[in-house]
Amino acid sequence: MSDRSVEKGGSAAGRLSVFKTYKLYVGGKFPRSESGRVYEVTDSKGKWLANAPLSSRKDARDAVVAARKAFGGWSGATAYNRGQILYRVAEMLEGRREQFVREVADAEGLSKSKAAAVVDATVDRWVWYAGWTDKIAQVVGGGNPVAGPFFNLSTPEPTGVVTVVAPQESSFLGLVSVVAPVIATGNTAIVIASEKSPLPALSLGEVLATSDLPGGVVNVLSGRTAEIATPLAAHQDVNAIDLAGADDVLAKELEIAAADNLKRVLRPQAVDYSAAPGIDRMTAFLETKTVWHPTGSLGASGSSY
Repeated sequence: MSDRSVEKGGSAAGRLSVFKTYKLYVGGKFPRSESGRVYEVTDSKGKWLANAPLSSRKDARDAVVAARKAFGGWSGATAYNRGQILYRVAEMLEGRREQFVREVADAEGLSKSKAAAVVDATVDRWVWYAGWTDKIAQVVGGGNPVAGPFFNLSTPEPTGVVTVVAPQESSFLGLVSVVAPVIATGNTAIVIASEKSPLPALSLGEVLATSDLPGGVVNVLSGRTAEIATPLAAHQDVNAIDLAGADDVLAKELEIAAADNLKRVLRPQAVDYSAAPGIDRMTAFLETKTVWHPTGSLGASGSSY
């Protein structure tokens, strides 16, 4: 190689590509699967894209521990602060737009322009949920009229640790549409990425790690959906499960396993992720706490406030 070719950045004859090593995202860190296994990820035409970690049951248990550890701080944060953090994630997604356009195009077999539209919609979706963090309580909570000298107030609270089986076909817009509402309402999440197209989800973990989102709030696992989801559905420290990406057979098995500790279960349904999402996925993982408090009396007249 001549000095001139070095000055220009390399040989004109070509160079070795620097392939990306995708890893899991658990507890704010990037471990490889404890099993050491990987599997090949290909595009819609069968072209090899990368090797993704093949998560094990141990990885799933580690993700539950991380999610539970993060739950207290995340659920205890103010709704306004959660909204700020989610908006920061959207800013960073916007900054890595070209990377996600490429990954979505490869994952879903889309043209660059269509993939760009999907990524733009995904960023907008994340911003939309960021705006709901401090508003959902006004929609589903409030003061209740009662016959008696009492205040009666209902307020929503997060369910806890939620396992999310991400959509299989919508690798980015669908992914964000099921993950963002879970954490916007104060829950922590264990995400099982699309088995066929996990790369956008694993890259999302890199964005979350460099945002203000505390480690453990979102944990991303890749691999065989059934292999990862089964122990999570039966795990006693998982409070709920979203079956968005499970087929009918797997969904039935997971629902039976989830019944052991009375998990909340959101059954799979046909969803157009490009449509306005509504608030159903936020309310699905909220509990309502109702508090009664005596009003007391004012003065000798016995009037109440």
